[in-house]
Amino acid sequence: MASLYEIDRSIMECVDMETGEIIDPGKLESLQMEKREKVRNIACWIKNLRSDAAAYDEEEKSFCKRKQAALKKAASLETYLADALHGEKMKDKEFSISYRRSDSVEVAPEAVAKLPDEFKVFAPPRANKKALKEAIKNGAVFDGVQVVEKNNIQIK
Repeated sequence: MASLYEIDRSIMECVDMETGEIIDPGKLESLQMEKREKVRNIACWIKNLRSDAAAYDEEEKSFCKRKQAALKKAASLETYLADALHGEKMKDKEFSISYRRSDSVEVAPEAVAKLPDEFKVFAPPRANKKALKEAIKNGAVFDGVQVVEKNNIQIK
């Protein structure tokens, strides 16, 4: 099947450019029908591609929801396992459970309003935990704010 460009060129060949007279009316009609069919096919193809894209978008949303559910379940099971093991390490041929230590800043909700502006983030208003942690490590004291040491489970 010819391209639209080739069909248009063939249509032009059916017309005498000097006089505007149609040289081969049968061929011209056939080419115009072929052009219409070609345009129809391309338009339908575009509609199908857009429909496919919409279906892919829905599938992507579905996979994203399933991914989030799986990650949430894994986090829940990780917490459950950490509570059950109480810091005990385990190793097997299929997994290894260890722990890493970290510090976390906990700020009481009522303490946020009392903090100096340099320790606040304003969109939405909340404590700047990174700045608070650094200040506390350097000796600063804030009511309702403390650095808590955590033991985070690592499963590999």
